[in-house]
Amino acid sequence: MTSLSRAFRASILPFLLVSTSPLVAQQRAARPRPAPVATTPAPVVVDTTAWLYKGSDIAPDPAWSFGTLPNGLRFAVRRNGVPPGQVSVRVAMDVGSLHETDAERGYAHFIEHLSFRSSAYVPDGEAKRVWQRLGATFGSDSNAQTTPTQTLYKLDLPSATEAGIDESLHILSGMMAAPVMTDASVDAERPIVLAERREQPGPQVRFQDALRETFFAGQRLAERSPIGTEKTLLAANGTAMKAFHDRWYRPSRAVVIISGDMDPALLSRLVVKHFAGWKPIGPDPADPDFGKPDPAKPATATIVEPGLPSVVAMAVLRPWRFNADTIVFNQKRMVDTIATRVVSRRLETRARSGAPFLQASISLDDQERSANGTFTTIVPVGNQWDAALREVRAVVADALAKPPTQGEIDRELADYDTILRTVVETSRVEAGGKQADDMAEALDIRETVTAPTTSYAIFKDARNKGMFTPDTVLASTRRIFQGDATRAIVNTPAPETGVAAKLDAALKADVTGLAGKRRVQAAVDFSSLPSLGQPGAVTGRTTMAGIGLERVTFANGVRLLVFSNPSETGRVYVRTRFGGGYGALPADRPTPAWAADNALVASGVGKLDQGDLEALSAGRRIGLDFGIDDDAFLLGAMTSPADYKDQLKLMAAKLAYPGWDPAPIARARAGALAAQAGFSASPSGVLGRDLEGLLRDGDPRFTTPTPQQIGELNPKNFRKLWQPLLATGPVEVMVFGDVKTDEAIAAVAATFGAMKPRDGNLPPAPAMRFPAHVATPVIRTHDGADTQAAAVIAWPTAGGVAEIRTSRQLDVLAQLFSDRLFERLRQASGASYSPSVQSQWPMGSTNGGRLVAIGQVAPENVGLFFRLSREIAADLAKNPVGADELERTIKPMGQQLMRASTSSQFWMQQMGGGTVDPRRLSAIGTLGSDLMGTTPGDIQALAARYLRPETDWTLAVVPKGKEAAAVAK
Repeated sequence: MTSLSRAFRASILPFLLVSTSPLVAQQRAARPRPAPVATTPAPVVVDTTAWLYKGSDIAPDPAWSFGTLPNGLRFAVRRNGVPPGQVSVRVAMDVGSLHETDAERGYAHFIEHLSFRSSAYVPDGEAKRVWQRLGATFGSDSNAQTTPTQTLYKLDLPSATEAGIDESLHILSGMMAAPVMTDASVDAERPIVLAERREQPGPQVRFQDALRETFFAGQRLAERSPIGTEKTLLAANGTAMKAFHDRWYRPSRAVVIISGDMDPALLSRLVVKHFAGWKPIGPDPADPDFGKPDPAKPATATIVEPGLPSVVAMAVLRPWRFNADTIVFNQKRMVDTIATRVVSRRLETRARSGAPFLQASISLDDQERSANGTFTTIVPVGNQWDAALREVRAVVADALAKPPTQGEIDRELADYDTILRTVVETSRVEAGGKQADDMAEALDIRETVTAPTTSYAIFKDARNKGMFTPDTVLASTRRIFQGDATRAIVNTPAPETGVAAKLDAALKADVTGLAGKRRVQAAVDFSSLPSLGQPGAVTGRTTMAGIGLERVTFANGVRLLVFSNPSETGRVYVRTRFGGGYGALPADRPTPAWAADNALVASGVGKLDQGDLEALSAGRRIGLDFGIDDDAFLLGAMTSPADYKDQLKLMAAKLAYPGWDPAPIARARAGALAAQAGFSASPSGVLGRDLEGLLRDGDPRFTTPTPQQIGELNPKNFRKLWQPLLATGPVEVMVFGDVKTDEAIAAVAATFGAMKPRDGNLPPAPAMRFPAHVATPVIRTHDGADTQAAAVIAWPTAGGVAEIRTSRQLDVLAQLFSDRLFERLRQASGASYSPSVQSQWPMGSTNGGRLVAIGQVAPENVGLFFRLSREIAADLAKNPVGADELERTIKPMGQQLMRASTSSQFWMQQMGGGTVDPRRLSAIGTLGSDLMGTTPGDIQALAARYLRPETDWTLAVVPKGKEAAAVAK
């Protein structure tokens, strides 16, 4: 079980418990308990054989307990206390879109919707409300997903009690055995399913459909996307749905998986109680034949999709066969994995050095029990797709002709070892929800799960047996690039003459000599980094009472927050906040700040390039992520107790001695140009490109660069912007997790504390702006389907630490607004699948906050979105919310806070900037009470203060040609 230290948890839990307890009790007393399932006349005999490991010689994970009921339903349960109090339930049904007939396309996914809507045990929409009252958030804590081979129902129940799990399993058993499937229920849910289908990103969906139809031609997978077709969804009725359900929803095809903070024996009894009475309807059908790769089908295809850059995808396909999940099978697969990693690293090295492709990679995968395949994906530079394809083929041909060096193999083995070892070291803090998901995935692909120590032992045994040699990896490479069928597809953003012939020629071209020389990586270690100087002196050190957080200052002005949390076993989070973030960027002109995500970290340290840095960190948990906050730039990484000191050294060296390799800048420019095609192809693309800049009133710091601005990026202007930004402004280092405080302080003293003093003064940050109220929506158009549109309405709020209570209660207001919008726009009218409302409140500025509602709708429903949003806003300002509605909003939010409070990452986010503005640290003490103490009066006052009709701003993204209709409505 993971938790924060006792002192730290004690500081937050009392505040989280300040809730409307009498109200909760009153609401539950007034709510009738669902009728119980009929009891079984005789005791149920449970077969406790570990069914998952049948035919396998892998040692079962002793933490899991297994059972099979007389009706064939299987279950697996285990105790897990991460996060504390939560129980994660999964119900995996062995049915998906590949089980549908031609007339039933989309039914498996449709039934997922109907099951959540209502069953014999709960009326329409009540399951969502029950779980909200139990603290679960709809969409994240309670959800489902349908794939070609599985339908998975998911529930994460926080602060679970026996009564709550009992009620939840009762509801889930009804969803599986007796969902309401009438013409009325199908008609009510159909608009929502159609809205989900409509809102899918068109370019990506069309490319994936074309890829699937090409790769798996002649197989069911080629033509059965889980979302179905408009024709079959419109034709669906209650009788047809029930027939599909009764055929495939059977206890013998169901597995209940539970991992959580509760006695496994109790969980097992509750599964038996609620699922043992489930009886199948009709005869047990045979699984359909998913088919095999057909070598007689066309080997190539082309597609023109303007919303995507040029892309080439290839596959070498073999029939999928069930393999007993044995030790030897896994060890051979590990050799195959190393083979793909060696080739992928060579491709990445070529991409960095100016190859005609931005990205290229190799993967090995089992596809939906339909094929085992080796897949190659290539994103070319510009339209050089045929040259990119030739060069990738040359690298693969070289890998097939000559064995890799043992050094290359050892490089990949080091990282693979680190992955497996990390899972072992952090297994105590692995969330129960992930364990349940992993079990569901293992069921779907017909494999097992086992203890992390067992997986790591299998890998080490393979190394000890000498399975990873140049000859064995060469043999594996040759094997995985052989198959029964080879396929290739290319997308071009615009029509090209003779593209099919060019693809055929590129696939057959002699690539001898194109591979060039393999890069021989020079030996580097952390002594290769530039020297930072002598350790800095500590000039101040204080402890935050009741928490154990240490605040430290060094002679050079660097500040440190360190929190020792041994319960975060094997994990250390390091974050550096420096400079002024967006506040330090010019607000009067465009800059190349946009390229930093892809170019700044990759440009190296001192004389070391990205390849050197990767070799430096081989076999270690060391990384480097970059980000920009309103008031600081960020460098961050999750590392380990053994590695965090060198992680700090790498970060400090990046600030003190940044590299300026021009290659990543060229790559960032090419990548940004490639992304341009997708922006206008759908409403979501337009929002991604334009919304932030519009909500900031055109501020160039937040505006997506134009193609012309992207083309002007060069190493000189990139360095001119970033070199002073890296060198100026305060530095705050945060080290949270499995560390010893004194050792962490010494490590920071030897790295950041050793740096030369920086100019800690920053000029005043330009104010954040919000656009003026508009009487009619701002209009943007897209080039995608004429059935897609998006609508946005936003209100300005504020920002800063002084009103932090307001910011937390605005989160409650936003969630209330979101739930109402969901009920009216999705559930009542089916106009939008996933409308959402969010409050954004900058801590580093007193302005710039906003509350934003977004919905993807059909063009004719843009006006409906604005009308409903304004009605909800007006009602929230005029009338206090009801007790039950407020409970169903605040309780899940409080539970999310409780779960997050066990994570060091959460507290880093809360405390960031606390050494510069100590009010951020003191505000932690009111975090729980500010949220849980929110009253109906608070919500009404906030709505009246901020959701004013004269300040709102609206945007509609509609298909070209429908601008007038959107404004008129």
